[in-house]
Amino acid sequence: MIPNWLAIAVAAQIILGSSAVFDKLLLKRRFIEPWGYTFWFGLLGVCAALLLPFGFEAVPFETIFLGLIGGIAFVAAAFFHFWALERVEASETLPLVGAISPVFTLMFGWLFLAAGLGGFDLIGFAFLAASGLVLVVVERRFIRREAVGAILLAALLIGIYNVIAKLVFLETSFITGFFWLKMGGVLAALAMLASASARRIIWKSAEHTGTGRRVFYFANRGYAALGSLLTAGAIFLANPALVDATQNLRYVVIFILAWLLLRERFRGWILVGKVAAAVLIGFGLALLALGEYARSLPPAVPDRPITWGVTFSQKYADDLGLEWRGAYRSVLDDLQPEALRLVAYWDRVEPESDRLVFDDLDWQLDQAAERRIPVVLSVGLKVPRWPECHMAPWARELETEERESALREYLKNVAGYYRGHPAVAAWQVENEPFLAFGECPERGEQYLRREIEAVRGADPNRPIVVTDSGELGLWFRAARYGDIFGTTMYRKIHPKFIGFAVDELEYPLPPDAFRVKERFTRWVTGETEKPFWVVELQAEPWGRRPLRETPHAEQVEIFSPAYFRDTIRYAKAAGFSEYYLWGAEWWYWMKEQHGDSRYWEVAQEVFRAEAR
Repeated sequence: MIPNWLAIAVAAQIILGSSAVFDKLLLKRRFIEPWGYTFWFGLLGVCAALLLPFGFEAVPFETIFLGLIGGIAFVAAAFFHFWALERVEASETLPLVGAISPVFTLMFGWLFLAAGLGGFDLIGFAFLAASGLVLVVVERRFIRREAVGAILLAALLIGIYNVIAKLVFLETSFITGFFWLKMGGVLAALAMLASASARRIIWKSAEHTGTGRRVFYFANRGYAALGSLLTAGAIFLANPALVDATQNLRYVVIFILAWLLLRERFRGWILVGKVAAAVLIGFGLALLALGEYARSLPPAVPDRPITWGVTFSQKYADDLGLEWRGAYRSVLDDLQPEALRLVAYWDRVEPESDRLVFDDLDWQLDQAAERRIPVVLSVGLKVPRWPECHMAPWARELETEERESALREYLKNVAGYYRGHPAVAAWQVENEPFLAFGECPERGEQYLRREIEAVRGADPNRPIVVTDSGELGLWFRAARYGDIFGTTMYRKIHPKFIGFAVDELEYPLPPDAFRVKERFTRWVTGETEKPFWVVELQAEPWGRRPLRETPHAEQVEIFSPAYFRDTIRYAKAAGFSEYYLWGAEWWYWMKEQHGDSRYWEVAQEVFRAEAR
């Protein structure tokens, strides 16, 4: 269900968008000049008195004064808006205001309300603001220079009004606050009569408007007043920057009505830009709705049973120059994780065709079995750690089908060999098979299906885990396979692989984003009972260079011990029941090579807290 404030805001923008087109219809035929139009716009605010019997209350003078100032700013914004509307097309004016005023509202809200944005709200706001920018770029050569200043002033004043309105609403009831805001508009309208030239324009425009046109005008003013009332209601309930960002929805209404009523025509890149903006608006509104849905979810139970595991990679320990057996024993005995994820690397287990070497993996699994630690054993071509795909050297020379057949035979052999091992609790077939990441050949979905069949045929009694990226994956494809779905949770990355020209990117996603995504995935797939795990919880830095080549200080700056603890809090809030931390080899390396045991100690806190 669409949240109340967003439903109210959407209804308000539809009303105000259509009203703006009707305004343009009037102004285009010179029914009323902007001075007269603004005067009646402000004066009609007196109708807010009709709401007083439903909840008026006494408030301090400071609140009244603030409301009056906000109303004056609102009417001043309307004047500059109408002035610009007389000079440029309706489909051009509002998008430019819509691109700028939310930014002013966000800035003033941050200064005076301490109201920032995060998570879905921030991303949704960005999409909505971007839609206005797209329209600005598309229409830039048609907007007259003299109208730009008026549009900027209108946007600035709207931002001021939005924040003042929220401040007033925080101090009093909606009806009382709305009344004083509208009284400020009435005062601004009456103040216009102090100017003789303004009076002449106002009376002249009224005289030149026929009775039928006056009816049309006042009917449209009443219609717009309803939109204004709804907008104020949305501001009363939510962050004013988010409410203001929804005004770009008016563009869709203007786009349609300007085509139908004003005969404005859009072709070529202008049409493409307007459609693209409409798509951005749709995404933005959807994200705001998701944000509200996430907030409506009951919080994750903080003291729920959670299984804390860890991934260990013999290859990565070797890469860091560690004595991997000693590092592995320390992970098991000193950290005492409740679960493990180990990796059967094809290039190490089968270095030559039909010659299987299980010695190292046998030792790892036997050590886990001695300590009664269950293991998820990852098998396939694409498995944990860079370069992601660990193909046997001899298989590189084979044709695709021949190589895939050899891979499936390898999987059958590994699953059959460990079918009776007491430590193996589940099989992970491939690692994020639907994420295009790593030095991997392109493979079709049918190969994953066949690999799962191969493993299940060799060991039908153990569950199969299939994984997908937490932030970039769609989940529902992977969730349809296997018995357990596993996701990753990476908060801070080096984003070169997704095309960003920055050293570090932190995803602006709240923990509830994972809860929403899980519910949506279960709804799409119908997998209501399937376990959902986090098989990789980032607990090491992701920099632009390999960690062994990165200075210690830079590693700590990217991923500090405090950020490690915050990541654990974040993960708990995401609501999953089983997590496998990613970075045990690095914690050990930092302790042994750099004398920095802080990460190891944080990991001890995590595992031992659960043991208690």
